[in-house]
Amino acid sequence: MDSILPILLAVIGLAGVVLIAMLIFGRNRGDLSAGHGKRMKGRDAIIKESTKRLNQNPRDPQALKAMGDIYYEEENWADALKAYETLIEVAGGNNKVDEFKANMGYGLAASKLNMQNEAYRGLSTARALRQDNFEVNCTLGYLEFQRKNYEKAIQLLEQAHKINPESPIALRYLGHALFRLKKAKEAMVYIRKAIDLAPDDKESLYTLAECYYEANQIDQALRLFGHLRADPNMGPSACLLSGTIKTETHQIDSAIQDFELGLRHQNIKADILVDLRYRLARAYLSKNDIGKAMPLLQMIQADTPGYKDVAVLIAKYQEMNANRNLQIYLMAPSADFVALCRKIVMTYFPKAKVKVTNIQVNKNDWADIQAEVDTPKWSDLIMFRFIRTPGSIGELIVRDFHSHLKEVKAGKGVCITVGSFSEEAKRYTEARLIDLIEKEKLSVMLNTVDAKAAAVGASKKG
Repeated sequence: MDSILPILLAVIGLAGVVLIAMLIFGRNRGDLSAGHGKRMKGRDAIIKESTKRLNQNPRDPQALKAMGDIYYEEENWADALKAYETLIEVAGGNNKVDEFKANMGYGLAASKLNMQNEAYRGLSTARALRQDNFEVNCTLGYLEFQRKNYEKAIQLLEQAHKINPESPIALRYLGHALFRLKKAKEAMVYIRKAIDLAPDDKESLYTLAECYYEANQIDQALRLFGHLRADPNMGPSACLLSGTIKTETHQIDSAIQDFELGLRHQNIKADILVDLRYRLARAYLSKNDIGKAMPLLQMIQADTPGYKDVAVLIAKYQEMNANRNLQIYLMAPSADFVALCRKIVMTYFPKAKVKVTNIQVNKNDWADIQAEVDTPKWSDLIMFRFIRTPGSIGELIVRDFHSHLKEVKAGKGVCITVGSFSEEAKRYTEARLIDLIEKEKLSVMLNTVDAKAAAVGASKKG
């Protein structure tokens, strides 16, 4: 019996603890329910009493304030705005109205409704009364940012930041405003902190990448743009700027991938779309891929006539796109260009035996080909100069060619250009054995040279 007694006492004690806990829990639960009920009853009572007073006097300041505060707390912005607006109207000379709070409530409710002019008016009045409120400074700074008044925005947001250093909104727009004023290094500090507090802010991540680019920190910029390329909202812009940076640093293949990825996005803004197409077309042209560039240029011309130099590029490359040999003449590597010129030399004189004896290339400007030509009527050493640069060829180049003819003792010279010759150049060759071939005749030669070369090869085999 003595051994059982301690056990019974322990059980009774445990039961007592459980009972007390149940009573406390039940009482607390009842208190919570009662508290919620009291709050609801309190809210309903305030609304009922305020409505009664407003029916008697629509400009009752206490009732308007009570209604405005409740609607604001419940995020019923439209009704809060109406209440605060009327409260502001009756505030003049009424010491029962806190003008600062009335104007602040009106301005903040208007900002929630995206009524920027009304918000600006209310918050500006509130700040004239008090300058130490975070919400007023921060929201007014945001509105100045939206108006592109970046200097004013920075002043207000700096003050908001001092009041609340951990606000991601104040940090965000302070950094963005500094970036708009070309203060990239200062902007980075605030934007990085804003991203730490709000990691999903992709627009700030994009702006941080722009800051790195402006500060010539290219690798960091490309890394951030790379993270954003697949984002449905920031992706097209990130692809555009990433590809542009890579184009500037001669990473053309990688730039093309960025531009192509950007164009695969949906719902691209019109200005981003046209720039992506334009830069991709220019990248293709730098790779001599006219066939891929031309459709892009034509789309730009159809959708945005007069955009940059698109019309000039179409006029320049349309003919080349239809004439492979013209592409080679103007844009191919030196070896391919020389091979084409050699083909023209071999077929220039009908029924002639031609032996190329020397080839000289002057950078990427022209090629001189020396050939021994034997026809049924005459034999001579002929010098050809093929000029790649378009535009008008002046007398100096022709004079240089004539001097070269005399050095090698050539009997005749043929000077060929994809552009034209100036009047001075033409007059210089009137009394000299130099034939000038301009673009029109060259185009005919380029269109027929392959067939002629094939015929010469067949006759040799025969």
